[in-house]
Amino acid sequence: MSVRTRLLLSVCFYFVAIQIRADALVRTQAMLASTIAEIYIDASRVRVELEIGKSDLSAFHNMLPDHLEWHMGEEARPLPQSLLKFFTEDLVISTEKRVLAGSVVSLRSRYRIARDDITGEPLSVQPDEPESVIFAVLEYTLMGRPQVISLKSPSGNKRANIGFVLYHQDVAVNDFRYLWNSIHVELDWDDPWYSHFSDRNLDRQYYAPMSGFLYIEPFEVRKEIIVRPMDLQQWLDLDLAGRESIPVDMQGELKLKVAEFMSTHHPVTIDGVAVNPILDRVSFLERSLNSSRVIDPPEMLNCINATLGVIFVYPTSGLPNRVSMTWDLFNDRIQTVPVAATDEAGPFPQELSPDYPVLEWNNYLQNPTLPALITIVPPPNPVLRLTRTLYWVPGLLAVLLVAWIIAIWRHRQVWPKRLLFIVFALTMGSLIAYAIGQRVEIKQDTTLIIEGLLHNIYHAFDFHNESIVYDTLERSVSGDLLTEIYLETQRGLQLENQGGARVKVRSVQLTDIVVSSLDNGGSGFLAEVTWQVIGDVGHWGHVHQRTNQYQAQLQIQPVERQWKLTGLEVLFEERL
Repeated sequence: MSVRTRLLLSVCFYFVAIQIRADALVRTQAMLASTIAEIYIDASRVRVELEIGKSDLSAFHNMLPDHLEWHMGEEARPLPQSLLKFFTEDLVISTEKRVLAGSVVSLRSRYRIARDDITGEPLSVQPDEPESVIFAVLEYTLMGRPQVISLKSPSGNKRANIGFVLYHQDVAVNDFRYLWNSIHVELDWDDPWYSHFSDRNLDRQYYAPMSGFLYIEPFEVRKEIIVRPMDLQQWLDLDLAGRESIPVDMQGELKLKVAEFMSTHHPVTIDGVAVNPILDRVSFLERSLNSSRVIDPPEMLNCINATLGVIFVYPTSGLPNRVSMTWDLFNDRIQTVPVAATDEAGPFPQELSPDYPVLEWNNYLQNPTLPALITIVPPPNPVLRLTRTLYWVPGLLAVLLVAWIIAIWRHRQVWPKRLLFIVFALTMGSLIAYAIGQRVEIKQDTTLIIEGLLHNIYHAFDFHNESIVYDTLERSVSGDLLTEIYLETQRGLQLENQGGARVKVRSVQLTDIVVSSLDNGGSGFLAEVTWQVIGDVGHWGHVHQRTNQYQAQLQIQPVERQWKLTGLEVLFEERL
């Protein structure tokens, strides 16, 4: 492939990635279907839990009693003849060799469970007036460990609208999808993570045991690797063979082993130069379609589902022009690895393979946002402040001199011309001093001063070197308040459930401001300010926007000929 062709393809993928960013998740609405089926496969049985909506009753008529007028929560039993037909013709589950025998464990009326419209997980708050459904629990006897299980959905007089999710030994093989006609799931009994449907469109979004992400920002490139410890066993002994769970007391050592191993893999180059990684953090993760969180405090983890996130950072002198990561861990099972390179325009998703193992990012940003501080008009110097305060003195002298001149004129009947010139000069001096004072007053717009200080405080954290952050903050904050502001701002920009991932501030917006004088009458002012901080954070393959609102009383004074924050009292804060 020519360089020109690769460049054009990169640009095309780049703009597609920008469009994908707004809706990166596959949203089928299957969890809102009239009938919900949750299917569980283990070594001895297939268990099916059904919520059957009214519009789908005809498709399940062979499973239902002749009448449906039983009270909420009470059991009901259909006729044996109808049930036999249901399990052999309607909701049929079979292996390569036989149709599985089924039975009804329970059948009753209950309220429908409201679910998240992305993940399908039950909502913590259920509606006040839920819909009534038929809830059925079915079991199919499973003999041995078949390689393939097939499921046929019931149709009846009208095809049922079924949303389903299937679990193999507690591992979700798919996200919620629609169940149409027949489906076939290929089972991996040694590692259910690799169980999958013959129709790959049904497989879950997070199917990959490994994935990698690059985040390119001014002054820092960040690499995130998400990996299943079970899959590292081929390269690294983590003492997981034969285990069903990972207890808390072995998780610390396991994380260190994985981090050390990963530090020598997936090498990164920046502008053509190989760079050494700096470990930032390593955490066990819980991932869903709409969120990923660090598991903290630690808890016992299922070996099959346990997932680690490892983050390395690479400091840079600015925004690089080219960054690449070479994936060097493939095996018979891991032949494709989803990756993405993310800059301020959004993610650029790809899939790496042994034939194409390099994730490459090129700087196509036309006007990249670089950390920039706002220049704040300095406080007036002592001479200007004196001019502003004492502009009336020349005028007073001019008035006194005029009175003296009049007295002289009455006595001598002669106008003293030199004194008249002095009067004129004093009067003009007074007017000029007044104009200068007014100009200084106009320049010292308190709103602009506050906006500038808040902007500079937040954007000091665009730098990743702590000493540079402190030095930048010192330009806006004075004295003992410096450490407090550093810690408070850092806390506000970090996501606690993401192991310390930091929000990248995009804008600071003042929504309300009330200014008053200092109680002691000193120079400077007090301001009760409400403002919003808007930013985004990239972590574990997602980019999320976050908005926080604060209300605080600020004390601002001139220090070393600069406006600085000298006092802070936070009155209120919330996440919007």
